[in-house]
Amino acid sequence: METVRERLAKVLLESREPLTIYQLQALVNTELKPSELYDELEHVKKTLKRMGYRLEIVPATCKKCGYVFSDREKLKKPSRCPRCKSERIEPPKFFVTSS
Repeated sequence: METVRERLAKVLLESREPLTIYQLQALVNTELKPSELYDELEHVKKTLKRMGYRLEIVPATCKKCGYVFSDREKLKKPSRCPRCKSERIEPPKFFVTSS
């Protein structure tokens, strides 16, 4: 039986398009909350690196003003836009590339 981390890595490696944490949650078929999945994704990122891959991130974007969170180091979705203070944030998307 595969662990959540193994399933996350497998889904990311097989995907042809960037996926949000909510899409990953559905594809991995887990009952973990998105916040817990972000933590698992941190570990998967390290595992993929050892395998010769990189976890790439399409940054989160504010739906109200279009601010792009390009300088963000954390994988988690930001809670609020620093520019307009909106909480309507499009979550980051994740995909894998070869190193």
